[in-house]
Amino acid sequence: MAPLPKRKYSQARQGKRRSHLRLKLPTMERCPQCHKLKICHCVCPNCGSYNDKTVIQIKSAKKKA
Repeated sequence: MAPLPKRKYSQARQGKRRSHLRLKLPTMERCPQCHKLKICHCVCPNCGSYNDKTVIQIKSAKKKA
């Protein structure tokens, strides 16, 4: 039989133990071509450029009538 805790741990102690398990926001930077925010080391979703080169062609948005 496994050992059991003698008493309940407080929520503060539980929070201290789990403090490093939090979610982190991805770091954002400005695109050098369109100056919109994008995730670092990823292709810009607005203009399709990466490392000052056009990598993908972005389709223009269709206008609703």
